[in-house]
Amino acid sequence: MTSHDQHIGAICKLLRSCAYRHNLHRLFSDCMETTAIAISNSVDLRHRDSREKRYLEIVGRYERKVVEMFPQVLGHIVMALEDEPRDILGPTYMGLELGNAQSGQFFTPYSVCRFMAELTLGNLDEIRTRIAANGFVTTMEPACGAGAMIIALADAMRAHGINYQQHLHVTAIDVDASAAHMAYIQFSLLHIPAKLFVGDSLSGEMRECWFTPAHILGGWSARLARRDAETAAHALIAPPPEPQRIAPAAPAPRGREEGPRQLSLF
Repeated sequence: MTSHDQHIGAICKLLRSCAYRHNLHRLFSDCMETTAIAISNSVDLRHRDSREKRYLEIVGRYERKVVEMFPQVLGHIVMALEDEPRDILGPTYMGLELGNAQSGQFFTPYSVCRFMAELTLGNLDEIRTRIAANGFVTTMEPACGAGAMIIALADAMRAHGINYQQHLHVTAIDVDASAAHMAYIQFSLLHIPAKLFVGDSLSGEMRECWFTPAHILGGWSARLARRDAETAAHALIAPPPEPQRIAPAAPAPRGREEGPRQLSLF
């Protein structure tokens, strides 16, 4: 059993120890939300008051034993991520057997995500050229779940000598609030600059926005705005592109796409 497995098992044991009086899925979701709020309120002044009110509303539903258990769960997440960057909360969710309880929600194994991350990086020389030109690359994950694909990408960049904490910015979305909170916790602890939305990436409806500490402390709002302004200015002065012949598009495959999506860096 690996160190990660030991911490995941300890988290599951803590949550189950309090499930005799509470619904396990609700208990897990509330644990994730209060943990996300505690991290957010340390840096995000704009949302602090409303999130502090929400925090008190959640903990007010539980006895002292449960409230004291939440930071113990966080402690195991921290220790697990210190060993090696990887998805801890997705396997925890599955270990608690919550995957069958809520609309068939499952999380992609991290080994698969790590393989896909290597494909995403592709030509490392091209990635380094983009970083040299702009200072960073960005990616967007429209259905992030617990954040395994992004964590795997950060891990792959680190393995190839690229400091993701300085040279990667992430935009992530998930329609499920609990999943977004899970991703936010893990991105925050791994110091991944990111903004996460609870919302529907298809309709464009967004309900919540969460900025990781790395995003706020790294001044990423200004960095992104500066890059966008430079891109817009370049577009105004660049000559119009030569007309090109466009080949007919191949027919779209029928059926629903399954499995993890390969991210794009831009």
